[in-house]
Amino acid sequence: MANSIENALYVVATPIGNLEDITLRAINVLKNVDVIAAEDTRNTSVLLEKYSISTKLISYHKYSENSRIELFLNYLNEGKSIALVSDAGTPLISDPGNVLVENVLNSNHKVIPISGASAVITLLSATSRTDEDFKFIGFLPKIKNQIEKIITNNKNENLIFYESPNRLIETMETIKEIYPDKKITVGRELTKKFEEIKTFNINEMIEHFKNNTLKGEIVVLLHKDAQKEEFDFTDKIKKLKKLNLKDKEISSILSELYDANKNAIYKKCLEINN
Repeated sequence: MANSIENALYVVATPIGNLEDITLRAINVLKNVDVIAAEDTRNTSVLLEKYSISTKLISYHKYSENSRIELFLNYLNEGKSIALVSDAGTPLISDPGNVLVENVLNSNHKVIPISGASAVITLLSATSRTDEDFKFIGFLPKIKNQIEKIITNNKNENLIFYESPNRLIETMETIKEIYPDKKITVGRELTKKFEEIKTFNINEMIEHFKNNTLKGEIVVLLHKDAQKEEFDFTDKIKKLKKLNLKDKEISSILSELYDANKNAIYKKCLEINN
C-alpha cells in the first residue's frame, strides 16, 4: 500500500491511552511516509515499536514549531511525505501543529487528516447530555478571574475542557462559587486500565476527588442546565417572518433576547413553516 501515500502532510490521530485504538489507515500512513514529525519522539517510539514501524522520527513540539518549518517544507518540495503526530490523540486539538499546517497550506501543499482518537469525543460519547451542542475550549487559564469569566460567558453551553490533575479541585472550587449546583462530568485516564468517568453535581465531584486518586489526563464537561419550560414564541416568530428574516436569524434573535434555547426556537420556526 506504499504507493497510496501522497506527497502531502498527513495529520495522524494516535491513541490517547490504549495502543490498540489506532486505525488501519493510520498504521499504513505511519509505515509508508518518509518521515514522522512527533511531539515527543520517545513517546511515539513506543507506538511505532508495537506496530513494527521503522519510519524516521523528527522532533516537532511547541518550542520547535517555527524552527522546523523550513525543514519540513523542503521535504514536501522534494516530493516526500510527512506524518504529524502528537503525544496522544488528534494533532492541533490543544496540541502542536497549527504553525506547520498553516505553512504547508500557504505553500500549496496538501494536508490530509487521518481521523482517530480524541479525548473530547471519547468523553462525550460516554456521557448523557441535554442536547447535542457542546463547546470545547482546550485548557482553562490558570488565573481565577479568567476562569470565572469563561465559565459565566458560557453558562448556556455544554462546556468541555482539559485540566491538570494538580489543578482540578481548585478549578472546581472556583466553578462552585459561581454555580454551586452545577452538573459536571470528569473523565480520567480514558481508554486506559484505570479509566474513570464520573458524573455528579460539582460539590459531590469535589468530595469524590478529595478522597480518591487524582492522576492522569483529565477531561471535564460542565453540563448545560436543563432548559426551563419554553415560552411560546409563535406570535413573535410570525411577526419576524413578516420582516423576511430567515429562520436561523429569528432563532438567534429570540434566543439572545429571552435567554432561550436557540435550537428549540428554530424547530418552532420549522413547525410554523409546515
